[in-house]
Amino acid sequence: MKLNYLTAHEILDLIKENKTSAQKVYKSVLDQIDNSEKAIKAYANLAERSEISIDENKPFPIPIAVKDNMCVLDQETTCSSNILKGFKPSYDATVIEKLKDSGAIIIGHANMDEFAFGSSTETSCYGPTHNPWDLDCVPGGSSGGSTAAVASNQAIWAIGSDTGGSIRQPAAFCGVVGLKPTYGRVSRYGLIAFASSLDQIGPITKDVEDSAILMNIIAGYDPKDSTSAKPEDALFLNTLSCRDDNYSHSCDLPDFTKALVNDVKGLRLGIPKEYFIDGIDAEVKQAVLDAIERLKDRGATFKEISLPHTEYAVATYYIIATSEASSNLARFDGVQYGLRKIPERPRKSSIVDMYEETRAAGFGTEAKRRIMLGTYSLSSGYYDDYYLRGLKVRTLIKQDFDKAFKEVDAIVTPTTPTTAFKIGEKTSDPISMYLSDIFTISANLSGIPAISIPCGFSRNNLPIGMQIMAKPFDEEMLFRIGYTYQQITDWHKKRVNL
Repeated sequence: MKLNYLTAHEILDLIKENKTSAQKVYKSVLDQIDNSEKAIKAYANLAERSEISIDENKPFPIPIAVKDNMCVLDQETTCSSNILKGFKPSYDATVIEKLKDSGAIIIGHANMDEFAFGSSTETSCYGPTHNPWDLDCVPGGSSGGSTAAVASNQAIWAIGSDTGGSIRQPAAFCGVVGLKPTYGRVSRYGLIAFASSLDQIGPITKDVEDSAILMNIIAGYDPKDSTSAKPEDALFLNTLSCRDDNYSHSCDLPDFTKALVNDVKGLRLGIPKEYFIDGIDAEVKQAVLDAIERLKDRGATFKEISLPHTEYAVATYYIIATSEASSNLARFDGVQYGLRKIPERPRKSSIVDMYEETRAAGFGTEAKRRIMLGTYSLSSGYYDDYYLRGLKVRTLIKQDFDKAFKEVDAIVTPTTPTTAFKIGEKTSDPISMYLSDIFTISANLSGIPAISIPCGFSRNNLPIGMQIMAKPFDEEMLFRIGYTYQQITDWHKKRVNL
């Protein structure tokens, strides 16, 4: 098998045994990019190859794609939006610093929905990314470029961001592993914000073991991020949501690879009835139910649970997320960053005219839609009816999970209600597009960790994902369950041949 088809842990083993080198792995990835990038369009921009240095003595010299909303020193970072064309950050995001320190080889910025506004990577100013399993289908979004890069073997692993499912949904569509860590587990410093109370950076990999390795690199407290969680925060929140008074959790950042244990015997897993709804694709439902049976065979027990406020999650999310987006995107006005449009009018133009011209030309349709929705929700006379009420319902959704985790160790659901849909199929129907994230949104509203792992394929050879959710700061539970499942199945080993 080609080197770029391997997982990171397989490559690292070969390097340790002197059977290959980081340089050979990087060349294999570059060859794949040269052969398939025109068809996939996974990248917004690629780093200059002449400027990339590879240190064979670093512990993790693995080629990685980074979503186009994370600042990389002196490399154009645009959020796949015209309004940020030409913007080159003067610093590295904390996650990028950690990756560089580990020896990871940053290939370039992966394509994404503009400012992460979308579920299909069709709103990018660079054009849509294509699903490697079917080029006529979307890869999901907004981290579609990152997942497509991994699925098409144009990167060994990738980094994405997840605001309402933007790592897990495309991971399911592309047949890879996508993790949304607990809110605060990974620093957001240097991530260009969409919705600050929801955004979380996470790994996108070919299997669960790689996900644990990458989390060891990027996780941890960061004083530069005011929302970054300290180790004692993990202890406090786990104590609040534990199922009994004897529960204990280390105050130190864990070694996530120690959770890669092939054993789920005795674990109590919940199946929320609200996630197996009418309208879910029959093949998706059956694949997840089959996965549940495999875990039962390994000794896990399941019980039906209820998360009664799930029906309000989508509406709540799109009030809170658009409100925060409206506030965060106010800074892009042509003064400090990227695009600036000077009005060409007979009369003397004002700075307000420049704002209007710049934002009109720089933002795409979906960005404008979300800014307007959010501004309305925050406006005088409507704040209490929309944004404040949304925050209250968010608390109820979080309380549903707190109650559930007193009875179960983790929750298992489908990641998405369908497999990947056709490019252009939902662009004219934003409500239908928004419902693509119906099963993933609640984890962001609650701040809990969740992972999507491959659990099957449809008759059309499109991947299907299973989502596992756990209590705050219990990523180890996700890795344990996911790793066990992947020891008894081969879905994650299927590779696209391009």
